[in-house]
Formats: sequence, C-alpha cells, structure tokens
Amino acid sequence: MVRIMPMVSSTIRPSSYLTCSSFMFCNTCAPSRRFAYLATAVPQSHFFGLKASSEIWRGESRTIATGNMAQASTAATQESLLEWVKKDKRRMLHVVYRVGDLDRTIKFYTECLGMKLLRKRDIPEERYTNAFLGYGPEDSHFVIELTYNYGVDSYDIGAGFGHFGIAVEDVAKTVELIKVKGGKVNREPGPVKGGSTVIAFIEDPDGYKFELLERGPTPEPLCQVMLRVGDLDRSINFYEKAFGMKLLRKRDNPEYKYTIAMMGYGSEDKSCVLELTYNYGVTEYDKGNAYAQIAIGTDDVYRTAEAVEIFGGKVTRQPGPLPGINTKITACLDPDGWKTVFVDNIDFLKELE
Repeated sequence: MVRIMPMVSSTIRPSSYLTCSSFMFCNTCAPSRRFAYLATAVPQSHFFGLKASSEIWRGESRTIATGNMAQASTAATQESLLEWVKKDKRRMLHVVYRVGDLDRTIKFYTECLGMKLLRKRDIPEERYTNAFLGYGPEDSHFVIELTYNYGVDSYDIGAGFGHFGIAVEDVAKTVELIKVKGGKVNREPGPVKGGSTVIAFIEDPDGYKFELLERGPTPEPLCQVMLRVGDLDRSINFYEKAFGMKLLRKRDNPEYKYTIAMMGYGSEDKSCVLELTYNYGVTEYDKGNAYAQIAIGTDDVYRTAEAVEIFGGKVTRQPGPLPGINTKITACLDPDGWKTVFVDNIDFLKELE
C-alpha cells in the first residue's frame, strides 16, 4: 500500500481558485454543521422502587423518540438534497495541474494536440501564472488550466492520477505528428485490448499521459480525466449523490485485474467524463503534487457544500465569495482525497467577460 504524499512547498498554487488555507476556511477551523441528537436526562430525585423505574423508563422513551426524530430529519434532508443535486445545472469546467515550463507545454499542446491558447494571466504578487487551453470557449467546453509556479520546474505526478483522454479522428496521423515534434509515444496506435476502438498513449513534456481515442467529429475532444480510487462502489455512490453525476457504464477486466466506471453529466461522445479506475487490492495511492483538481459549475455553492458533507465528502473551503473577485466557490475532497472546486455558474461567466 502506498501512502499519500503532502504538498512539498507552500509556494505551490493549485489554481486561480485559492485554497482554503489562504482564507483560513476549512473543516478544522470553521464550525461544522452536524445533526445534534438531543437526550433527556434521567431524574435524580428517585433512586429506588417503582417510581424511580418509571421515571427512568420515561426518560429512555423520550431519548429514543428524539433520536428517531433526528434520524427522520436527516433522512428528509438527504432526500431533499438528492432531488436538488439532480436538478442543479452542473458542468465540468476545467481541470487544473502544474507544469514546470509553461511556454514549452503551451507549444506542445497547440502544435501536437491541436488545442488553442484561450487566455493567459500572470499573478506576480502570488508568484504564479495560469494558462487556459482547449478546443473551444470556456463557457461551453471543458478546458485545461495550467499553473506555473515561479522557480518550480518539476513535480511528482504520483501513482493516483491516470491520464487525460482526447478524441481524434485519426490516431495514427496524430501520433506521427507528435513524433515529428519530439513527443513521447508510450503505446503505438492499435485496437484497445478486448475491443475495437483504436487508441494510443502519448506523454507531454512534464510526464502527463494522454490517451488518444479514435472517434468521429465530437463537440468535446477533451473527453476524459482518469483517476484511480480505492473503493469503486463507494466512489460511484458518492459521485452520484453528492456530485449528481450519472454512471454511464462500468466494465470489469479480471484478466488485467481492474474495473473502470465512467461518470459524467452527459454522454461520452459529447462531453467530458470522469473515468474512475479500481485496481484489484489497491486501496490507497500516492497522489504526488502535480495534479490539482477539477472545477465544476453549480447554481448554489452553499447547497453543494451541504450535499458533499452529508454524502461522505469533506468540505475544505467553506462556500462563499473569494476576496477581490467575489466569485462564490466551495472546495471539497471525495472519499479518496481527490479535490474538486465548485464554482457559481453566474459568477464564472462574469469572470470570462
């Protein structure tokens, strides 16, 4: 079993949405909303005989009744949140990770993978720069947010992060272009094991892996983020209830001892999905310090945080506006410790204006 490594430097910035430590908002320092179970104290004036017994019995009755009421209240709250999460307008916005040379990575993604540089911003007072790349505008496409921290030229990707998926019309032609540009090919084009879809694996200059999948024209070429988890059923349950995602498909591969589950807000051929992978017998992974988080849009960050907590996640940044830009966010961890930031839908669109 491998252990999860902490961040190696306090100067590392995960994204434009600052971490909870920046504002001193997290579960360890903000009041936690829990359901209180009220109990009625047993009277102390009678200790013997029938009267004392009846008082104790009535006290236990009140305690049991109160406990049942609290459980019923919790169940009602869960049901209400489940219904709200299903109706919430959610979309995967971008994935955030760190690179050691921003210009080098931008060059590779635009020349080899056909992405466009959508915007770039430098935050000198915080000593980092962001670049957003993708196949279409941020208000309608899933994009990549690269973070370069001044003076940090390499990161540990770890064993938990898997790969990104990109749909292309001709895998072999894309691989040849990548070779010409000096890119690294980890797996030559060919049918996936046990199937007919043509795939290939390549690696960017920082060591992040990309799976190229041969598909027809699609509105969302940046189509997958693969993460490894320690309990697949637990993860599916969490992402369905807390995140409102749908289980699109699940496939077990006993020959190679792994199972995958595709989760998302739309079909695989038209939207980006989360590919969760469970490797038989592995319950924990070293996450390194390179991959940061996924951002998801929501209509209400406050109710989102409530749903995350009640369905088994951990809120690491209490919901509310960010100082300076007033964009409302909340940050959380899933049961495996993977981070997600939820961003208010209206505020997000204002940022893009």
